[in-house]
Amino acid sequence: MSGPEDVAPEVIGHYDRSDEVTRLDSGVGLVERDRTRRISERFLPPPPAVVVDVGGGAGVHALWLARAGYEVHLSDPVPKHIEQARFAAEDAGVALGSVTVGHAGDLAHGDGSADAVLALGPLYHLVDPDARAAALGEAFRVLRPGGRLFAAAINKYTSMINAFREQLLTDAEFITIVDGDLASGRHVNATGRADYFTTAFVHHPDELESELSTAGFVDVEILAVEGVAWTIGDIDRVWADDRARRELLRLLERTESEPALLGASPHLLGVGRRPDNS
Repeated sequence: MSGPEDVAPEVIGHYDRSDEVTRLDSGVGLVERDRTRRISERFLPPPPAVVVDVGGGAGVHALWLARAGYEVHLSDPVPKHIEQARFAAEDAGVALGSVTVGHAGDLAHGDGSADAVLALGPLYHLVDPDARAAALGEAFRVLRPGGRLFAAAINKYTSMINAFREQLLTDAEFITIVDGDLASGRHVNATGRADYFTTAFVHHPDELESELSTAGFVDVEILAVEGVAWTIGDIDRVWADDRARRELLRLLERTESEPALLGASPHLLGVGRRPDNS
């Protein structure tokens, strides 16, 4: 079974230096947050269903679900995130079922005890394929038959598109990262620059589908989260315009499963179901 050693020390360090609390409050983060929630709402059972939020960070999605009446259990390998989630829940007057330091490959939940599992970070911070398989196996174990998994991945073409978008084609260090992403899916940032992210595995859309199916999940769908919306120059301005925001979200939903566009979305969301007879 996987354990703490599967999360690289530099990953913990990256999140200690960055701020997950506000990451989804502006720019393309607004689209990521809204689209992740809209997709989840389509598949989640009604409250008070039990949701296990694995790698739930500072609790952005956990608090949203708890406010809606779900019983939410959040875990994350970064102690800073757990402190932030506890503070945010207390500050908002929201009760979470549990908030603990934990790892995706060793969940502190019983077999068949959850109606849904959110894994919106673990798969891209587990570079070893066996560790990802173990994490998916744990999600499968704690889900009741018929329960849903929501597993996020970073697209392997994201760094390349970002090199075009941010005009980084002459930045030799960043291009080295891009080449690594394209060659092996291993995102290795030796520069120390937080904006170049940290150690990660970046998925081809087909790889994400294969990993979920191999873990035993059925009815697997791979959906684009932000789609091509991250190419918009001023997302905050568009988001503030009600009509433009509605049209943006409508078009993203209409094209979210289009194979020709999946590779252009920074994040993918894989949705799968534990079979009823398993």
